[in-house]
Amino acid sequence: MDKVLATDSARELINKLVGKHGPVLFHQSGGCCDGSSPMCYPKGDFMIGDSDVLLGEIGGAPFYMNKKQYEYWKHTQLIIDVVPGRGGMFSLEGPEGVRFLTRSKVFPK
Repeated sequence: MDKVLATDSARELINKLVGKHGPVLFHQSGGCCDGSSPMCYPKGDFMIGDSDVLLGEIGGAPFYMNKKQYEYWKHTQLIIDVVPGRGGMFSLEGPEGVRFLTRSKVFPK
């Protein structure tokens, strides 16, 4: 079972952002300044390190999370969606008037 999925709306927004900014990547925010939002960055603008885990891809974009945060979420499937409103101030979708949102469900045992 995939660890991360995207809704049709999220995939449409990813395609729009890639058209404007080139390849992108996602990193699930841990809850500091931008809450716990999935953050979208131009590929190369966010440094992925040894403390990050690749959960999969959504809309062709890699999706990462910090290892420590992943320990809490490892039994959960993340579903990335789009809702109206302002998201993280550093995430690419901000000017679009919408934001990415993480929904989740626990993997069945």
